[in-house]
Amino acid sequence: MKLINRKGKLWITFYHQSKRYRRSLKLDDTKANRKLAENKLIPEIIHQLNQDEFLQNNNVKKVPTVDEFMQISFEMHEVYRRSLSQKNHKYIYERHIKPKFGNRKIDEIKPSEIATWQAKLLRTLSTKSLFMIRAVFNVMFNDALADEIITRNPLKLVKKPKNVAVNEILPFNQEELFTILEQIQERMRAVFAIGFFTGMRTGEILVLKWSDIDFENKIIKVRRAKRQNTESLPKTKSSIRDVDILDVLLPYLQNHLKYKIDESEYLFNSWHRKPFTDFACIAKTYWRPAFEKVNIEYRNPYQMRHTFASMMISNGEDILWVSKMLGHTTSAMTLTMYARYVENKDKKRGAFLMAS
Repeated sequence: MKLINRKGKLWITFYHQSKRYRRSLKLDDTKANRKLAENKLIPEIIHQLNQDEFLQNNNVKKVPTVDEFMQISFEMHEVYRRSLSQKNHKYIYERHIKPKFGNRKIDEIKPSEIATWQAKLLRTLSTKSLFMIRAVFNVMFNDALADEIITRNPLKLVKKPKNVAVNEILPFNQEELFTILEQIQERMRAVFAIGFFTGMRTGEILVLKWSDIDFENKIIKVRRAKRQNTESLPKTKSSIRDVDILDVLLPYLQNHLKYKIDESEYLFNSWHRKPFTDFACIAKTYWRPAFEKVNIEYRNPYQMRHTFASMMISNGEDILWVSKMLGHTTSAMTLTMYARYVENKDKKRGAFLMAS
């Protein structure tokens, strides 16, 4: 039987009937407590082991399953998280973690199992999504570690995948843009026209209402966003904005008027005449099929936003206006992201030096 230190606390580790056990003595690691453990507690434990009493007494404390302790963890953090973040954490757990580990005891989960599960997720998910899933799982393990239910966090022993930039800027060119729009079903074409010609985020487009469209002043009022079927304010304060309806966008919006339904105040509704729950539904039904008809490399719908920004900047539009359209906090943020699209082909570099 061996004494070990775990975060300043005294633990014992030992083998019994070929099985390894670790138990906390619930004492600070001090000279006095080590002496107490060696001279009194350990001899008593050895005696109890010989009488098959120690493990029986220590098994009274039930080790919870992942699902049982995850609910405790959610409750612990509810006060500190925004309601949308809490909902997002629960959604991630229910969809990705619970099906694999929900019924497992926390202290039985091995790093090799997590590594295999992680590799499987990466077949269909981006690294960014996996990082979010890992973060939710990691919080639970750390909470269990703090409660001394486990002696180590197995997730810490599993390497994260290489961080690939899932929002890498891969804009469409002008010809590709119009080709894609032509292939979209007419009743939903305005969705993607707005994306391409305003740079609005998909969650902002999803919850546009007819009252947000000001045809007279040619502006769209961005006042809300939607994520996982929950409406909230847009991403930042600067995201609450008015975006210009460019002349190229106007016909798409006017044409969409014929799809307006009396039962809904929203621009875009499903065949069930109800607002869409998330943009993934639209992408699966209308965006992805369009690429099966054209010779254009598939990219996710977020590239509409990148296409708008890069197209406007590369054609000399004012960076302040572009930044405002995108809802960025500062124009510096816009420049940082799209600097490579800033061009001035007509300017002779260093000409000012010849002025004197």
